[in-house]
Amino acid sequence: MQKNTFIMKNILSFFFLFLCATMAQCQPDNLLEKIQVSTNENGELLINVSEEHIQKFKADGFLKYSDFGAKGDGKTDDIDAIAAAHEIANQHGLLVKADEGATYYISGKDRTAVVQTDTDFGTATFFIDDTDVENRNAYLFMVNSSLESFKLEGIAILKRNQEKIEVSLPGACLITVTNSNVKHYIRFGRNQNNGSSQTDIFMVDKNGNVDMDAPIIWDFEQITDITALPLDDKTLTITGGKFTTIANREESKYTYYRRGFGIRRSNVLIDGIEHRITGEGDYGAPYGGFINVSDCANLKVRNTILTGHKTYSTIGSAGLTVSMGTYDISLGRSLNISFVNCSQTNDINDRTYWGIMGTNYCKNIILDNCTFSRFDAHKGVANATVRNSTLGHMGINAIGSGLFTVENTTIRGSRLINLRSDYGSTWQGEFVIRNCVFVPANGKPTSASLISGAYSGQHDFGYTCFMPERIIIENLHIDDSNHPEDYKGPAIFGNFNRQMTDDFYVEKFPYVKTKEVILRNVTTASGKDLRLSDNPYMFKDVKVIND
Repeated sequence: MQKNTFIMKNILSFFFLFLCATMAQCQPDNLLEKIQVSTNENGELLINVSEEHIQKFKADGFLKYSDFGAKGDGKTDDIDAIAAAHEIANQHGLLVKADEGATYYISGKDRTAVVQTDTDFGTATFFIDDTDVENRNAYLFMVNSSLESFKLEGIAILKRNQEKIEVSLPGACLITVTNSNVKHYIRFGRNQNNGSSQTDIFMVDKNGNVDMDAPIIWDFEQITDITALPLDDKTLTITGGKFTTIANREESKYTYYRRGFGIRRSNVLIDGIEHRITGEGDYGAPYGGFINVSDCANLKVRNTILTGHKTYSTIGSAGLTVSMGTYDISLGRSLNISFVNCSQTNDINDRTYWGIMGTNYCKNIILDNCTFSRFDAHKGVANATVRNSTLGHMGINAIGSGLFTVENTTIRGSRLINLRSDYGSTWQGEFVIRNCVFVPANGKPTSASLISGAYSGQHDFGYTCFMPERIIIENLHIDDSNHPEDYKGPAIFGNFNRQMTDDFYVEKFPYVKTKEVILRNVTTASGKDLRLSDNPYMFKDVKVIND
């Protein structure tokens, strides 16, 4: 009997040990040792993650913000947990998921979540509190590449439209070149400045062949800096999420806030993000883009809802009052950027809100099926397309080169296309406008003109200024039914220089004017014919062809 009892006790002990071991292997998530997220004395994140957690994440194929302590209750500051989750995801190539239905509060702490893997924000909501910010230049999410840029050697000059550079590269690269001894975009007007260093950005393959869809647009007689950044092959995808910015309440001056997404990686898709703004008062500092893109190629933003910022004024560099540009979209030194099926929450014709986008040094920008308050290119765009879209009170403002195509689009701005006078009203290339509707000044009484700008010929912008060499306009309807009593009909060109009315006016920096305008089926609601300009002398050499 004692022997049987001894055997039974041993069997039970063995079974108990086996059960404990099995439970240890199969225990639920909440029995795992908690992930520890803290900071050191320098404010840097310290993340303690067990190997068991890593193996679980790899088995699941993703990790969540709550795994790193995010509460998602709309009150607790979750930015450290969010940043920690992305750091571990980056190390192990894992998808990041926001917790379904969570509401994350993000304080003004100087913390950036670096995103290098696919991220699904899903149905989560994020409140971004900008009322007390430690670092207004710190992005909340920085989408960047794990690949490193490097300097190029042996390239002394570059030529416009050059097809190849003599380099051997590890793969396709984005090339950025600068000549700090030449100044371009020497701005004129209330925000005048001394210009920016000559710069260009283009793509090459591993043998140095230039992608001629985004060609070199300047002659570089000297190069002070040239770098190459390898392009990521895999597309990084960011989806979902509802973001609300609680606006800053700082003094209205040019201290831009960049508390959104910084995109510094090529081949990125943003799909289904929503951004709204609350708490704007009588004053505030401007924003440099909730989506801020720079030094990258091949970005698509689709099915996304953004918001225009309230317009505030300050004193510009000329000592006069100016309205400050403030943006939800900011693009700089980027190639092949498209916005597809995107819109904004506020009225695109409400002039109390600034135009939603601003761009510099870009090539191949596309708006497709978008409803925005404006399209804008400050320091030049090479090739742009607006199609199947509606643009509001600020319309199309641009300077640049190449082909600008506007098709199947309604423009409700003061002009169909305005060539920005602060940068020389220059476009070295062609305009093609087809199947469009132009509603001047959103239907308010105005003397309509299609192409506007201003150029005195007395200011050096750092480059020769051009008007489009050729303009093709076909199937355009101008809704000028509401117009002043002395209205003579819409003009092709605005009055670019009211002083240039005869041969005695001398341009110190001559303007290269349009050679020909081709018109096909241009109609007006007023019944009045399209005419050349209020300043026919300035455009007397333009050939107008009515097909």
